[in-house]
Amino acid sequence: MWEDLAKQMREGAGYLDIHLSDEQLWKYQQFFEMLVEKNKVMNLTAITEERDVVTKHFLDSLSVVRVLPELGREKELSIIDVGTGAGFPGIPLKIAFPSYKFLLLDSLNKRVNFLQEVCTALALDQVRCVHGRAENLGREKSCREGFDICVSRAVADLSVLAEYCMPFVKVGGSFISYKSRNVEEEVKGAQGAIKLLGGSLRSIDTFCLPGTDIQRSLVVIAKEKHIHPRYPRRAGVPSKEPL
Repeated sequence: MWEDLAKQMREGAGYLDIHLSDEQLWKYQQFFEMLVEKNKVMNLTAITEERDVVTKHFLDSLSVVRVLPELGREKELSIIDVGTGAGFPGIPLKIAFPSYKFLLLDSLNKRVNFLQEVCTALALDQVRCVHGRAENLGREKSCREGFDICVSRAVADLSVLAEYCMPFVKVGGSFISYKSRNVEEEVKGAQGAIKLLGGSLRSIDTFCLPGTDIQRSLVVIAKEKHIHPRYPRRAGVPSKEPL
């Protein structure tokens, strides 16, 4: 019910020091309904119960504010969500921070079409929904080192994700990888790739989602210098031959 979702979102977002208006809460409700309805004919998510969608998708997406204090304080930010899938974390972040520019990138056109429907229905402006591969888009002048922040909940090793994502980040910006488990060993194994790509590890924030014992980690990588022209390598190479 609308009241249950609104209450859960308001409480969970409040825990993250995000204060949502009634209009924003309505948009989360509409997004939930569109997600569940589309999921009947298209595989978007295995999580469909309202309470679980709020916790494991919406609040999980918003949890990045823990490591990005500038969200909500800076007037203008450009954010790219690489491998957005059903719109996470991009859509929940856009609803919470409507003034920021977003690019939602996914390799499956059906998902991109769904995201465009969501943006239209929820009147979300300054959002580009793009069908493509990160390895290709990361070489385009309009996107290369063109974003303040890159976020990704995509399931891939950090060394692979770094090659997908770091080419999009401006020097001085950040790439944040959402992880669902202990990540120390994975981060250790990706240090060489991160350095090659012009970055350095800033922090690892491990926490539990609001009101649960579900553990999450946010890996924050700072972009310190311009990326070498050879990266990203051609499509398919990063996943087969990680740096």
